[in-house]
Amino acid sequence: MTKQRTLPTRGFGAEPGMPDIPMLAAWVAEHRGKSGDLISFRLDQSLTPQISAGITMPCSGGKFYQDRIMACLDGIQDNQAVDEISIRTSAIIEDAVSIVAQKKGVWCALPAPHTLGIRDSYYDDEDEWTDAITGVYRNLMRSMRDAGINGHVLICDKVDDAEISSLARQKVFFFQPEPDRDGLQSLMEYQRQVAISPAQLDIVFDIANEYELHEIIILDTDKASIAVALSHLDPDQVVVGGYCRGDCEKYWRSIVEYAVYTA
Repeated sequence: MTKQRTLPTRGFGAEPGMPDIPMLAAWVAEHRGKSGDLISFRLDQSLTPQISAGITMPCSGGKFYQDRIMACLDGIQDNQAVDEISIRTSAIIEDAVSIVAQKKGVWCALPAPHTLGIRDSYYDDEDEWTDAITGVYRNLMRSMRDAGINGHVLICDKVDDAEISSLARQKVFFFQPEPDRDGLQSLMEYQRQVAISPAQLDIVFDIANEYELHEIIILDTDKASIAVALSHLDPDQVVVGGYCRGDCEKYWRSIVEYAVYTA
């Protein structure tokens, strides 16, 4: 007898648009008495629709959080490292506290270090620069975890082997929205989970035997892709994932709807 079952769902952040004045004014009025700015608003907007839709593992943040990171970095001038870099974490901790107030156990998405586009004009050594910028990220993420954030998604434009070897941990997930085969292999070298589009299922199954793969997260999936995944893997190894760049209310509801399958 067939029965409907539901796969877990996971968010990898969102890129909410800039608000118009009435929307921002309404948000400020709702949060009167609390500190906040435009980044705080976007953190809220990235997370709230996931909670409303019932995403199993929601994730606040996105690449837009670059603005907060850059504002908190010392040693940077005109997007160049001109001195030893460090990060002031007070505003970042406030963000974490605000996120956790909405949902305990939530993750937070950040742009990966290379996406900041900072040029090194101080260290003059690639290894030293990598050690410096990844050290800043470890400090940033540790501060947020101490405030209650469960873990971090680092959103990549490319898979940077130096960054991933330095930062990949159980509570740090490197996420590239559209990795190629080489990128997937690099990700699977360091992570037991990988997020992919339905079109990449064949690639993952082709190379999976070379790696210790525990779980796949299928982004923006459909019923056919879930069926393919479940023909290769157990249900507890398959997750339905999303990274919103549009109408997030509708988007996250669709993610939850597609997580239902018949077994």
